[in-house]
Amino acid sequence: MIYKPRHEPQELIILRYLQPRMKFTEKEQKYFSQLEKGYQGEILFDARLNDVRNDFLVLNDLLFEIGNSFFQIDSLLITQNKIYLIDVKNYDGDFFIQKGKWYTFSDIEIKDPLIQLTRSESLLRRLFHENGFNLPIEASLIFINSDFYLYQAPLNLPITFPTQLNRFFKKLNSIPSKITDRHWKLAEKLKALHLMNNPFTRIPEYTYESLEKGITCVACYSFYTDIRNSSFKCSGCGFVENVELAVLRSIKEFVHLFPNRKIRLNTIHEWYDEKIS
Repeated sequence: MIYKPRHEPQELIILRYLQPRMKFTEKEQKYFSQLEKGYQGEILFDARLNDVRNDFLVLNDLLFEIGNSFFQIDSLLITQNKIYLIDVKNYDGDFFIQKGKWYTFSDIEIKDPLIQLTRSESLLRRLFHENGFNLPIEASLIFINSDFYLYQAPLNLPITFPTQLNRFFKKLNSIPSKITDRHWKLAEKLKALHLMNNPFTRIPEYTYESLEKGITCVACYSFYTDIRNSSFKCSGCGFVENVELAVLRSIKEFVHLFPNRKIRLNTIHEWYDEKIS
């Protein structure tokens, strides 16, 4: 059962709105791409997990603070006798491990994702201890993308590779599990401890005046420039959208980007670019 569902991160939503309207730095564009790719990987994992029919509780997108340390968890599975801490990675391409360090095949060193996993596991154990819970925790790094391959990986790493995903979900389905009141209490406590505001968001500075105005295509984020038969047709990808729906979507976008700005008719007309309507 999904006890805490996954939602699109507000940070990602805002970055999607901003990307076509301002020029991102190389660092900002890279971060946006990583965030988008990471979220898509989590959605792929969720789709596979939905096929598991065993009796357990699932909490997604958790953010905790303990001892002035913050840590995030992609998915937490509460089963009868064990907690599964899942960190999902949507890496693609070839990687290798050499002397304990991770590299791309272009010899570029990357962050060891196991360090983050180990840290999250340690802090979660501490969180459990301070709140009177003692279920064992098993942490796993899940590589969800079928185009990922890791060379020279030691055999004892807590990793599930794309070719092992079927076995991983089959294992989850076969684990003896019966959820009781203590499991529900744990889930309720974790949900209550979850922090709603992420202190690590990286939204670039922007103003209303600095952003390009217009209605972006819902499919490819190009700006609409042409109306035909009460519909916008994107010149970039050919997507067709009803004008009324597109305008309402653009107003929603404005509210997300400027939650404290009063909505005035002339401002909204300027925002969605009245000249194309």
